[in-house]
Amino acid sequence: MTTTAQPPAEAVAKDAHWASTLDRLRARQRPTASLRICDDQDTKNALAEASAEQRRAQYQHDDEPTTATKRDLKAADAAVATAQAAVDDATIVLHFQAMERPAFEALKKAHPASEEQALDNFEVDVEAIGPPLIAASNTDGMTEEQAAEFLNTWSESEAAALFSVAWNIQQTVRMDLGKG
Repeated sequence: MTTTAQPPAEAVAKDAHWASTLDRLRARQRPTASLRICDDQDTKNALAEASAEQRRAQYQHDDEPTTATKRDLKAADAAVATAQAAVDDATIVLHFQAMERPAFEALKKAHPASEEQALDNFEVDVEAIGPPLIAASNTDGMTEEQAAEFLNTWSESEAAALFSVAWNIQQTVRMDLGKG
């Protein structure tokens, strides 16, 4: 139910900026997350080694700030940048966005937990909801069939990570419930 009614005059009188605040609230984007997949262990190891050398060079320069330690630190920084670029090139990034709440609730309702799962405090049938949830929240165009393929062929921990990013983005809170 969408309404374009103006805020009550009383609310505007209390907060002359309510219309602007309302526009900002309506323009908010749903939360997003990404899953980064890098299968190149050698490239990841090279980054870890370069990062360790960078930390060593930083400590050395902090202890003894000389031209030589500054040069070593600069070289270590460049090595980390190069190694990070190699990891980035080898990495597949999948993007996810939270669904609108009614769509997520309908998806959960369409995949209720079995009696056995309910006894284990599951809210939904995790096996059944996985592919449609992943497909609905993935912004790269992944289909349910592709999601099912990955869930069934990837290792258990990697399939769990894929499911988790799609599930957890639905639970993301970006608000501060402070004392204000």
